Formats: sequence, structure tokens, C-alpha cells
Amino acid sequence: MSYVGETLSNLLHQTAFFNLTWGNYVMILVAFVFLFLAIKKGFEPLLLVPIAFGMLLVNIYPDIIASPEETSNGVGGLLYYFYSLDEWSILPSLIFMGVGAMTDFGPLIANPISFLLGAAAQFGIFGAYFMAILLGFNDKAAAAVSIIGGADGPTSIFLAGKLGQTGLMGPIAVAAYSYMALVPIIQPPIMKLFTTKAERAIKMQNLRPVSKLEKILFPIVVTTVVCIILPTTAPLVGMLMLGNLFRESGVVRQLSETASNAMMYIVVILLGTSVGATTSAEAFLNITTLKIVALGLIAFMFGTAAGVLFGKALCKLTGGKINPLIGSAGVSAVPMAARVSQKVGAEEDPTNFLLMHAMGPNVAGVIGTAVAAGVFMAIFGI
Repeated sequence: MSYVGETLSNLLHQTAFFNLTWGNYVMILVAFVFLFLAIKKGFEPLLLVPIAFGMLLVNIYPDIIASPEETSNGVGGLLYYFYSLDEWSILPSLIFMGVGAMTDFGPLIANPISFLLGAAAQFGIFGAYFMAILLGFNDKAAAAVSIIGGADGPTSIFLAGKLGQTGLMGPIAVAAYSYMALVPIIQPPIMKLFTTKAERAIKMQNLRPVSKLEKILFPIVVTTVVCIILPTTAPLVGMLMLGNLFRESGVVRQLSETASNAMMYIVVILLGTSVGATTSAEAFLNITTLKIVALGLIAFMFGTAAGVLFGKALCKLTGGKINPLIGSAGVSAVPMAARVSQKVGAEEDPTNFLLMHAMGPNVAGVIGTAVAAGVFMAIFGI
């Protein structure tokens, strides 16, 4: 009987109930909230479901992301190897290839002024950088945190790895992806605050047709120009433009379909679960993480406001031909931010179709955030 009792006791003590801390329960609750938002409310489920499930797994079984040095048999946890692909910048770069293969750059080519709107929305990044310095982050950590303002998870992970801020990568990535998913909640109040009803109802002229030659030359020219000026952006900008060239060339349909479908979704699973697995209670529930989350939100809000205000300026300069709402799409959350511009505009006039106009700044924002990351890497000599 003593053997049976001892065996049952050992089994009982191996359950998670005897190993979880209050912090683990808090993070499990957060994972449930994320799953609710993703499944019930439909907030970017492709991002939130794997992130939330990774969060759930690591707070029940922390060894799932343990390194080989931390285990008795020298074999790391499953999600440790997924996460290594994040640290090596492999998954973020592949995500960019998939985004390029899925995205039509035509609206940006047809309306080059969109580049300015995308650039204006990067204001939040550089504003947050100086705020992070004031809050006690060192220069590289401040740069890694501030890039959250672009609402670009892959770029946030990429820059944190390049700047040697792997200890902050988890909170930075979760904050960036969370704000990407919450774009429909965060942006509309800011957009309405800085615009009038009449401005939101402005109808823009149809974009000019873009030729196939223009679409083929665009990724080649952008890659050449940007990567010559900032070579460190090559992994992101290069993969983004390569994916788009697959799409527009018309001669590699299989590669385009693979990059935009099978590969993209596989990478999202690996990246999402590994990012979620960095949110153990010990790593996530601390003052530094709260600062990162707060700074990321401020940067994202500032970036949205800057894009809208610059859109208002262009509206005045063009005699009311540009709807300021499309400026909010200058952040990097493609295509969520463009959809929000469309939704807010349609609330004022259901016949107003802003989506394609907003896609120009949205795509420009992707390039702009990658360029901002390249600027930081150039500053620090990476």
C-alpha cells in the first residue's frame, strides 16, 4: 500500500497544480482573454490564436521553451527551436516575403504621395525612442521598444534580435502583435478626434490604372535604392520585394502561391506560438514589461495621429482631394489599418470607398517601418 500511495503522490505532485504560481494563473487568464477576442470577436485570429495558445502552454508547462542547457537530457523544449528561428531573423524575413506575395502595390504606385503618409506615421517610432530613453532604457533597448509604434510584429522581432535585445524580444513581440490585432479598437477614436465629419466624408478620385511593367519594376527599383542607402534593411525589404516580384512577374505562379499561402501560414504558426511562449509569468509580469507595453501603445497612438494630421495637411494643400483618414493607414499593420480607414469613412458615407486609397499608405508604412529599423541599425553600427 505504501508503494501505491507513494506512486499516486508522485503523480499528483507532477501535475501543474503543484508547480504554478499566481503569476502563471494571471497569464493563463490573459491567454483566455486573447482567445476570446480572437475567436468570439474576430480580432485577427491568425495572429492571436497561436500567440494565446503559446502563452497558455508556457504558463502550464514552462519547459516547453527551455533551452538545452536547462534540461536534464540536453534537448530543448519544442518551442525553444521555434523561437530560435525568431532570434535568427528567419521567420520575420519569411513573413515579409509572404506579405509581399499577398499585397498589390498598385495603389502606392498610382499615388506616390502615399509614401509621405507612410513616412509621417513613423513619427511615433522616433518619439517613443526618446521617451524610452527618459524611462531608463539604454539606447539599443529604446530602439527595439520604439519600433512597436509601427504595429509591425516581424520588424519588432527582427530589430530586437539584431540589437542584441533578446531578453526583451518576448514582451516587444507580444505588444506589437497585440496592437496589430487591436487596430480596429485603438485607431478609430484617434481618427475621429483629429478629423471633422466633412473631412471623413471626402470622396477621393479613382486611382489611375497601373501597368504591368510598373508593377514589375517597382520591387526591383525599391530594393536597389533602399538597400544601397541602408544595406541592413535587405533581409526585410529584400524579402518583401521578392515576394511581390513573384506575384507581379507572372512567370513563377507556383512560388507566388506558396509564399502567400502554405509558407505564410506555416511561418505564422511557428512565429505566433513561439512569441506566445515567451510570456511566462517570470519574464512577463514585471515593471520593464509594463513600460514596454505602455510605450508601444503611446508610439502606436502617436504614429496614427501623425498620419492623420499629415493627411489633413495634404487635404488642405490639394483643395480637399485627399481624405485625411487614409493617413492612419500609414502604420505597418497590413491590411488591417487600411480596412479601418475604409470602415470609419463608410460610417460617414456608406458609398465612400477608401480601401484602395488607404492601401497606398499602408504598404508605404511596411516599407517605412523596415527603413526605420535600418536607420537604428545604421546608428548603432550593426
